[in-house]
Amino acid sequence: MDLDALRRRLGVSEAEAMGVPSTSDDAMDLVSGPLIEAAVLVGVVHGAKPGVLLTRRASHLNRHAGQVAFPGGRREPTDISAEAAALREAQEEVGLDPAMAELAGRLPEHVTGTGFRITPVVALLPGGLTLVPCEHEVASIFTLPLDVLLDPTAPQRQRAEYRGRSREFWVWPHPEHYIWGATAAILVGLAARLRRAEAA
Repeated sequence: MDLDALRRRLGVSEAEAMGVPSTSDDAMDLVSGPLIEAAVLVGVVHGAKPGVLLTRRASHLNRHAGQVAFPGGRREPTDISAEAAALREAQEEVGLDPAMAELAGRLPEHVTGTGFRITPVVALLPGGLTLVPCEHEVASIFTLPLDVLLDPTAPQRQRAEYRGRSREFWVWPHPEHYIWGATAAILVGLAARLRRAEAA
């Protein structure tokens, strides 16, 4: 899939991006109180080895320790938009120069069971970038290959006990990392958008 095709398929109207949020499987009955606004950078790397940029969070963090995530975090008062927050967090977490990110749109907001309303900001990133993980926040940086993302049979539903209840959630295959939760659900949405555009 070439760069122009990615641009066409990832573009989204503001109305679509601001539609009804998707939710984590545990969100509806476990969230209480006001939601925390957050943004993540869904970086689609193009070039010889296309894929989606992901990180594994450091094991000592208070929230989501050791989990696979997009670069991102809560919006700060100084962030003028979700895009600004996502780019700031990506620069802090993986050393991404904001000038290297070509913003391509948004995916629908995603509400998590831990009380976050996440705006996924999609950006195209050139291959061959030198990224450096922030030692305090990020254990490793890797990609989910685009051919895996576009394989409709790749994501699987799994079940586990969580807070005394049985939960189902998405999991993506990877030889080294367990990709699940909000990250996996957002990837399912990204894959669906790319495949819909391909079929149109």
